[in-house]
Amino acid sequence: MPGDRSIAIEGIAKHSKQIALPTAGEIWAALRGEAAQVVAEDEMLRSFMDFAVLSHDDFASALAALLAWKIADDRMPHERLETLHRSVAADEPAIVAAAVVDLVAIRTRDPAAASYLIPFLYYKGFHALQWHRVGHWLWRNRRRHSAHFLQSRVSESFAVDIHPAAQIGRGIFIDHGTGVVIGETAVVGDDVSMLHEVTLGGTGKQHGDRHPKVRDGVLLAAGAKILGNIEIGRSSKVGAGSVVLRDVPPRTTVAGVPARIVGGGRDAVPALEMDQSLPELDYCI
Repeated sequence: MPGDRSIAIEGIAKHSKQIALPTAGEIWAALRGEAAQVVAEDEMLRSFMDFAVLSHDDFASALAALLAWKIADDRMPHERLETLHRSVAADEPAIVAAAVVDLVAIRTRDPAAASYLIPFLYYKGFHALQWHRVGHWLWRNRRRHSAHFLQSRVSESFAVDIHPAAQIGRGIFIDHGTGVVIGETAVVGDDVSMLHEVTLGGTGKQHGDRHPKVRDGVLLAAGAKILGNIEIGRSSKVGAGSVVLRDVPPRTTVAGVPARIVGGGRDAVPALEMDQSLPELDYCI
């Protein structure tokens, strides 16, 4: 987990040529304004908007309550999970700071995210990642069974399975989320985007450090399988459905089963562009 830094959106801004991105306070104001507008348009959602946003004083409080509600059950009630999230976030404020950066990443990259409110309330990739940050804190603080419990509940609730030991940066966009698997020794840098059914897995025959290292700015398209202790270089792209078994150089596009280099040399950051298309290739049908 990256160290505590300003909640200013540094992670995305270091790659982006856009104007300055919003602060946490501005995002919280936007969330409240968007929630109030929803209530004005659809009275049926008043109670939910009050619970999720309007009854809270700040982003951290709303996030803890919402995430707890998403995975609570009879054996692990909402109140206990909310208290857990609040206490962990108080010990490590970078957890909430990272959630802010992740939310901005989604709003910036996903054309379906017409507001901050939609991904905050409804995107399970975002929710799974925020619980992973708590689980990673538990793992590092030797609360291993609690960390595994969270991993299990998140997997059951969101169909996203991230081992609590995995190291994940900020500005992460997990689009759709369903079927994403990230193994124990995987490392994911900042400003990475991945789609559904991405796997950062082992080969099944190794122990120890056995999972991929995905560097900053990488785009992992739908269904990409990255297997083994290999490196996906900075600002690279892995095509949909590809199986990657070897290192990928920086600023390179790979695709296929097994994956091979099909493009490269561009200055663009694929994770920010979210373009899953590939260079013109010869296909056999």
